[in-house]
Amino acid sequence: MKALSIILCSAWLLFSTACSSSETDTSSASTESTTATGGQENVKDDDSQQDVVKVAVGSKDHTTLVAALKQADLVTSLSNAGPFTVFAPTNAAFDKLDKATLNALMTDEKKADLQNILQYHVTVSALKADFLQDGQLLGMVNGDNVIVSLKNGKIILNNSATIVASIPASNGMIHVIDGVLLPPSK
Repeated sequence: MKALSIILCSAWLLFSTACSSSETDTSSASTESTTATGGQENVKDDDSQQDVVKVAVGSKDHTTLVAALKQADLVTSLSNAGPFTVFAPTNAAFDKLDKATLNALMTDEKKADLQNILQYHVTVSALKADFLQDGQLLGMVNGDNVIVSLKNGKIILNNSATIVASIPASNGMIHVIDGVLLPPSK
């Protein structure tokens, strides 16, 4: 009987100690999760393939695009699982636009217009270049369509931007383009 009492007391002590340390672990985990802010774009992972935003951020040729994505509050959306196909204009492509227009788009007053233009560069699927066909219409995130053409072995969008490179990302495909796509006027 004395041995049974010792075993029960030991079990109770072990159980109560385990419960109290479990409560401590839970509260510290809760603190950690509530202090993190932002979305998927804030996940630090140097080993896995990068998402479309992280690829753009790492490119010296896409600094204007990255600044526009930040201004339009689209970084979190494009950092999510996707899949996305992003037609990413280079800095040189943005340089072809009127500077006053580009500067105006980068203001809070024109954020909706900037979002519309940037969403016209994204479709919800991961399309490799060899999937794109002459005459194909691509439905873009903003609700408009882009027309694909094939000319002399090159893929051209809306007869204004040529795909110059394709880069796979963890959440889709990036096609680097040499022009900025402008949505049709409403």
